[in-house]
Amino acid sequence: MKFLVDECLSPELVRLAHARGHMEASHVVWQGWAGLKDWDLKPRILAGDWTFVTRNAIDFRGPASAPGSKGQYAGVALHAGLVCLNGPPGLTLSMQCELFAQALEELVAAPDLINQVLDITWQDDALHVLRYRLPPDAL
Repeated sequence: MKFLVDECLSPELVRLAHARGHMEASHVVWQGWAGLKDWDLKPRILAGDWTFVTRNAIDFRGPASAPGSKGQYAGVALHAGLVCLNGPPGLTLSMQCELFAQALEELVAAPDLINQVLDITWQDDALHVLRYRLPPDAL
C-alpha cells in the first residue's frame, strides 16, 4: 500500500511501513505539504492514490457516530483508504507506533482498503479495531 502519514503523526510511522515492505510510504512533510489545510491536502491525497494515515479522524471521516456525514472524505466517491489512529491527547510515539503496527497487521489479512476506513483506537488500556465502508453505500 502507498501510505501518506499526516504531519500530526511521527515520521517514524513511515519507517515502520517501509520495514513492513510498503516502500512507497511517505510523510506529508517529506512531500513538501507541511502546513496545508485539510481541504488543500485532500486533492493531493486523492490524486496520488494515497492511503492516508491520520490522528485527525473527525476532520477526515467525520464523527465516529456518523462517518461520512462531515469531514474531508464526505462525498468522496473513490479513495484508497483512510487509517485513523485514535488515542488520548498527547499520543506518544510509542502509542503511535503500536496503533499503526496494529493497522498494518489488520491489512495483512485483508489488504484492500479501497473506500474503507480502518479505525484503530487506544481506549481503556486496550486496542479496538473497527473497519467500515466510506461512503457507506460503496460497493
